[in-house]
Amino acid sequence: MAEKQQALEAIDRERGALEALSDAIWDHPEVGYRETFAADALCAFLEQNGFQVERGLAGIPTAFCGSYGSGSPVIGLLGEFDALPGMSQKADCFTEDAAEAGGAGHGCGHNLLGVGAVAAALAVKAYLEAGRPGTVKFFGCPAEEGGSGKGFMARAGVFQGVDAAFSWHPGEVNSVSTESTMANYQIRYRFHGVSSHAAISPELGRSALDALELMNVGVQFLREHIPTQTRIHYAITDTGGAAPGVVQAYAEAMYLLRAPQLPQVKELYDRVNKIAQGAALMTETTVETEFIKACSNTVLNTELRKVLQRNLEEIPCDLFDQSDMDFAQKMIETFPYKDPYFEELAAQIGDIGQREKLLQDKDSPLHTVVMPLLGEGQSFVSSDVGDVSWNCPVAQIGTVTMPAGTPMHSWQAVAVGKSPMAHKGMIYAAKV
Repeated sequence: MAEKQQALEAIDRERGALEALSDAIWDHPEVGYRETFAADALCAFLEQNGFQVERGLAGIPTAFCGSYGSGSPVIGLLGEFDALPGMSQKADCFTEDAAEAGGAGHGCGHNLLGVGAVAAALAVKAYLEAGRPGTVKFFGCPAEEGGSGKGFMARAGVFQGVDAAFSWHPGEVNSVSTESTMANYQIRYRFHGVSSHAAISPELGRSALDALELMNVGVQFLREHIPTQTRIHYAITDTGGAAPGVVQAYAEAMYLLRAPQLPQVKELYDRVNKIAQGAALMTETTVETEFIKACSNTVLNTELRKVLQRNLEEIPCDLFDQSDMDFAQKMIETFPYKDPYFEELAAQIGDIGQREKLLQDKDSPLHTVVMPLLGEGQSFVSSDVGDVSWNCPVAQIGTVTMPAGTPMHSWQAVAVGKSPMAHKGMIYAAKV
């Protein structure tokens, strides 16, 4: 523990700089593959702290790796730093108020995620500086939100030779991730038709928008005949124009298909493609399919999860003061509904006494308990961390950086991203 303490002190020494770095990335939200400010800031910080930085991994300008040490074991820390489009929000604000109209915002806390992983890399570096063998690598991973940057990095062999990799995610509970994420495909469907005057010569037109609407209806009927755990989401990204008197010659939509395993997503993809082709046939239009990206489900690792659970329980997590609690309570009052996530987790605990102890914390504005290690399960979210887990053992934690029940990808999640509670949860994650 004395050796661990020396490593943890390296984080404490840089705490102010780490918090400032996280805030700077929050102040400059950038969407996937365009995270130039974040990537440059993180690379500069790593270089200032003695890491060798390699940029442009897998041909991606904002993908990079900062390394320190030599030999085995090779420990990877996975960092994300992309924001979400359209999620701009002012900090520490209790009403929805965009900092920039239509701008991006850190609605998933990736400003914290990336910097927390960098802080963990600093601690491992301090541990190695005593002359111990081993290598620590911080992987700067772009475009987790809708771009699956780690999938392209994995395909290029970036994670070969890594003995184990760790990640974390901001959230509302302190826990080890015990659920596999969903595999997914993202596809764009473009329909091409023929424009005409909708009143004078409608018979000459072939509506791409009609085709797209028929596709969407077909997919709705498909939902009854797919496995319960699969998910289909879509967004109409181009309706072909704003004039109802013109038959729309073009329309497009983005689809996101999820399932617990990649072969299930492939089967779903084939069925949705047939619906798109059928819609084009019905309307005498054509459809163009652009496969954008995929990500794998997560392979869970029991032993690494046990290690992280021990660390969660060793390091004190009761960090929040009354001002944090008051801030969290005020933010909770803005939520349109109560999220039962914490109670659902607690319900999975077999030990009745332990479960009751956890439930005593259910009404706290900030959860300070450490969840016990749960059994393996299946979540409905997706993450390109899954692609890393098929290349080396991976384990993840979540720590409290936001009020209890905060909906992810919401303006509230953005608003708390620079708060003291967020900083505290980030530092705690780094130490674990």
